[in-house]
Amino acid sequence: MIAEERSVRHLSDVGIVGAVPGGLSAAILLAASGASVDVYERQPVLGGRTRRLSLGEHHFDVGPTFFMMPYVLDEILAAAGRKLSDRVELTRLDPMYRLLLGQPEGAPITLDTTQDLARRSERLSRIEPHDGPAFQRFIADNRRKLAAMTPLLRRPIRSVLDLASMDAMRAGPHLRPWQSLYDHLKGYFRNPSIRLSMSFQSKYLGMSPFECPELFSILPFIEYEYGIWHPTGGCNALMRAMADIAEELGVRFHTGCEVQAIEFEGRRATGVQVDGALRRHRHVVVNADAASAMRRLVPSHLRRTWSDRRIERSRYSCSTYMLYLGLAGEVDLPHHTIYVSRSYERNLADIATNGVLSEDPSMYVCNPAPIDPTMAPRGASSLYVLVPTPNVQPGLNHVDW
Repeated sequence: MIAEERSVRHLSDVGIVGAVPGGLSAAILLAASGASVDVYERQPVLGGRTRRLSLGEHHFDVGPTFFMMPYVLDEILAAAGRKLSDRVELTRLDPMYRLLLGQPEGAPITLDTTQDLARRSERLSRIEPHDGPAFQRFIADNRRKLAAMTPLLRRPIRSVLDLASMDAMRAGPHLRPWQSLYDHLKGYFRNPSIRLSMSFQSKYLGMSPFECPELFSILPFIEYEYGIWHPTGGCNALMRAMADIAEELGVRFHTGCEVQAIEFEGRRATGVQVDGALRRHRHVVVNADAASAMRRLVPSHLRRTWSDRRIERSRYSCSTYMLYLGLAGEVDLPHHTIYVSRSYERNLADIATNGVLSEDPSMYVCNPAPIDPTMAPRGASSLYVLVPTPNVQPGLNHVDW
């Protein structure tokens, strides 16, 4: 068996599907440990949903625009002997974002969020006197909660047996699996709009705060604890920096190169099919859309747990309607603005259950040019507008686009 394996010529030790944040992180860590790595990306550019779109001199992130917890990327690059601050300029945002909290009657409540916890508490107290001090208690509780959860979050959890540990026992008292995030926040905040200001982050996961497990109260905490940052050039600048570091370590990128299938010997991945040709690797890492990649790349007999039928019947998160607007003139908006529908529960039901467009949809606008002149010509603006919508699952979406 050893002689047979040596007779096979491998293109490299590892083939990675997807030049996206996870794929680039894996490439850097593997190459830094001495592995030879090839990365395949079907788009002509790197980044996947974190790639850049350019319309003349107007530039946009296609997908993610929030950057949080930069220390995580610092840890990845440190494994390769590099520093994030040497590659990308980061600006801490204050306000982190502006919230426009829709009301059943009258104008929305405007709330500028900040890492200055005293100022944040004061602003909440103006809306509801009880909720300012409650915010400080929420932050203290979630600081302990995240510290208890971090050892679990840094380990793979493949089965319930992985939870049979001292770390899991320490985290247990901080968790209430029977509670939704929104119900959990009722124990802190009296004002419904303030509860929404501390729970809309569940949409980052494609979930409703009325269904999302209370574990994810750590999401708003992470914003206030570590801040929200803008990388000069947009979040795609992070992808470009990671790709540059990967290439310095010897990683080879193949763009415009779609992987059609993964080759297996038994249950072991041994290569990828690209343009009808087999490219052999000792290991294969897949960082692509899970539902699509599972059906497209992995033979059905190797994924009994995730059959086609189960994948088809799974619930998927929402889609978005996107506008990328290159505008003449400057726009008087902060870097991030989030409008929360005055009928938020109805808006969520329209997206997840009813499959229709809401009369009063929530939306998000990113306006980076005021602090990052590389994103638009002088005196102009590059606006990114996102509206959550029903996804395109057959039988759910009733929108005549």
